[in-house]
Amino acid sequence: MTPSINGDKRWLALIVLCLGVLMIVLDTTIVNVALPSIAADLGFTETSLVWVVNAYMLTFGGCLLLGGRLGDLYGHRKLFLGGITLFTVASLACGMANSQILLIGARAVQGLGGAVVSAASLSLIMNLFTEPGDRAKAMGVYGFVCAGGGMVGVLLGGLLTNLLSWHWIFLVNLPIGIVVYALCVALLPSAPGQAQGERLDVGGAVTVTASLMLAVYAVVNGNEAGWTSAQTLGLLFAALTLLALFLILEGLVQHPLMPLSLFRLRNVAAANVVGVLWAAAMFAWFFISALYLQRVLGYSPLQVGLAFLPASLIMAFFSLGLSARVVMRFGLRRPLAVGLLVAASGLALFARAPVDGNFVIDVLPGMILFGFGAGIAFNSILLAAMSDVDPSDSGLASGIVNTSLMMGGALGLAVLASLAAARSDAMHASESATMALNSGYHLAFLIGAILAATAGVVGGLLLRPGQPGGASTQPNAEIPEVTVTDFASITDNTVATERH
Repeated sequence: MTPSINGDKRWLALIVLCLGVLMIVLDTTIVNVALPSIAADLGFTETSLVWVVNAYMLTFGGCLLLGGRLGDLYGHRKLFLGGITLFTVASLACGMANSQILLIGARAVQGLGGAVVSAASLSLIMNLFTEPGDRAKAMGVYGFVCAGGGMVGVLLGGLLTNLLSWHWIFLVNLPIGIVVYALCVALLPSAPGQAQGERLDVGGAVTVTASLMLAVYAVVNGNEAGWTSAQTLGLLFAALTLLALFLILEGLVQHPLMPLSLFRLRNVAAANVVGVLWAAAMFAWFFISALYLQRVLGYSPLQVGLAFLPASLIMAFFSLGLSARVVMRFGLRRPLAVGLLVAASGLALFARAPVDGNFVIDVLPGMILFGFGAGIAFNSILLAAMSDVDPSDSGLASGIVNTSLMMGGALGLAVLASLAAARSDAMHASESATMALNSGYHLAFLIGAILAATAGVVGGLLLRPGQPGGASTQPNAEIPEVTVTDFASITDNTVATERH
């Protein structure tokens, strides 16, 4: 809890926490537009380049639940400050990296710090804002920062790579991290953990993260090592063994990282399946569309950032309250299904983009459809994952679905990037290098569209109809809409606070 923060000063604390979250969100998209520059500088192959993204995603997703548990045990403020420190130092290492191993290792440490910051910041916001109306507005601002951060990341990544070098997409985190740390020390009082007497499920975090890392490594290197080679099959077998061990541990430990009983709830199970499928398509789209724009159409990093702007703006606009109103009007099932099917159609348009594509004709329509569909579906997935659980378990359910999203994204990106590379290699003998490259991207976009459409169908068939919220949510409850005016008034409130 944060007992000594009250009144309007809470909104200043919210801005500082969201600034820390913004730094984390930036690094999920800022890297995409710099990937060709990183590959050229450090000698990455088409398939090994995936690890620049996946090293971050795997440790982030694998440690999200662990980060939340550490906050419960030792205090969320202490964990937030530790996570910011770790993330900032790792960003410095990324920016100074002169080898593949150093960059990938530093990105993995970044993911660990990001997981801790994300879990702790959400808990701190929930403790700062206990009244339903204020909490809804605060969470709306938090959601806006998460959605807007993707847009800022793409634009900033293109700008820094174009004007300076790819190193600066990481070095830009240093001043932000220092400012966030200093303001949090000044604003947030120290508080002990609340989960006294409970033990940490370190075994669960280690086994599930190691399992997924081995699986992704096997897939990424499958083309080079051979899909039926002893290396690939051995790694996949080890990954499945560790996953089975993780499930056994979660059934035995007193305080599991991922309580398996939650998956008996229909909406929780369906939302996590949908989340894995959707994330596999979404992360692959971000990664491969950036490569298509640069390596096939010849866009500069800044032009790539601007090309992503329509989709990012649409997704950010929906996060300001429109998606919540759509869900309250139509329930969970229809918005989720329609949104994912619309996003799938956007991916399908990318699957026909030619080597001499025109932005307005061949890129913009897919961007708009993808942004529109993702904007509707994303909040629906999160709300569906929490709609069957008690309010006391909503944070845990949210952490589980976020973990599913990150892990689904990591595995999906590895599989689709490997398939794209294999298709390009196979077509290289009969077509030009650019045509072969584009053919591989077409295959990845097509499979991504199939995954997104499958997620929409699964959500439409398996989710129970109804309104969002916990087990005790009233059917006619209203979700206050967060507007830009509400966001702007935060600054006015904090100025008034400082006068006192």
